[in-house]
Amino acid sequence: MPITKPFVRTVNALGLIILIVIFALPFVWMVSTSLKSFPETVIFPPKWIPREIRWDNSAKAWGSGPFLHYFINSVLVSIGILIMQFSTIIFAAYAFARYRFKGDQALFGITMITLMIPSQLIFLPVYLLLSKWGLLNSLLALILPFSSSAFGIFLLRQAFKQVQEELLEAARLDDATEWKIIYKIMLPMARPTLITFALFSFIAHWNDYFWPLVMTTTEAARTLPIGISRIREVDGGTAWHILMAGNLILVVPILIVFFFAQRQIIQAFVYSGVK
Repeated sequence: MPITKPFVRTVNALGLIILIVIFALPFVWMVSTSLKSFPETVIFPPKWIPREIRWDNSAKAWGSGPFLHYFINSVLVSIGILIMQFSTIIFAAYAFARYRFKGDQALFGITMITLMIPSQLIFLPVYLLLSKWGLLNSLLALILPFSSSAFGIFLLRQAFKQVQEELLEAARLDDATEWKIIYKIMLPMARPTLITFALFSFIAHWNDYFWPLVMTTTEAARTLPIGISRIREVDGGTAWHILMAGNLILVVPILIVFFFAQRQIIQAFVYSGVK
């Protein structure tokens, strides 16, 4: 019996619904818990809808520490890393995509190998180096180690390779410099990829807990994930409703950024040649 198109569409729709439920349930549970009173967070069986919505949980989470300071640090670190990464990956990706030189494939291979090296493996030598430079407990200690990105170089290289060589040759015939070609041709055409990488980088470093934990010991340079972890000290570590409210504060900026960037992300994966 042949498989009909309506059957295939139904199966695909059911599969998508199942995936949405799997990924959405933890977020829905976090929002639900953040609006409950403490007794409701520990009852069994658990209830999804709180009997009384406690809007003050977020205020309590925000007031449990210097969260405005943590928030500003997270913004500065995330944006600072993006600026540093864009200043390096754009030119590296352009060179790998459009130039042929001795050892280019080997260099690109070495760059890709770094994707398999977790930051937890190299943090000790980086820590000792930053300590020697006197940068511990500063925002630079959280920014400089991530000044470039092999993943960003790969994404942009794939996007730059989609630009037709004839277009670049025409620009060179008009006496356009390489700088002008990059900023007037390559970057506008790779805009979806740039926005996609920016979102991935922002999420990764906004949520980063390990690096700020090992590089900072004072409140001066600590970020939101460190502050959220300290909410567990409230009420002896059992204030799950306050902790979930703190996590909601951490997630909301990511959701806002994703909302505005989702169309560019779809375009990047459709047109940039990333399969």
